[in-house]
Amino acid sequence: MSGSEAEGMPTPEQLVDELRKAKVSDLLVHTCSLLASLGYGKLAPETRDLDQARLAIDALKAWVPLLPESARADVQQVVANLQLAFADAVGSATAAEKP
Repeated sequence: MSGSEAEGMPTPEQLVDELRKAKVSDLLVHTCSLLASLGYGKLAPETRDLDQARLAIDALKAWVPLLPESARADVQQVVANLQLAFADAVGSATAAEKP
């Protein structure tokens, strides 16, 4: 890698320093956001995977007690919304299977 390519890239020492500053609670909240997005994506008709959507919902539910109190209500609301969307997706899939 040339000097110009390395510009803007953190050094290994900078990466270690950032990891030391990171909070596990922040990572959990970020991961919940990612799981929710994946869960919704797995409910879309063109990419529907109900098993994966259910796994995302179950993981979010399991992590709620571990989250900082300030994030719990929001994630619980996301779980409820995902559960409703999951029920709709199951209903749509069932209706599509009926002759």
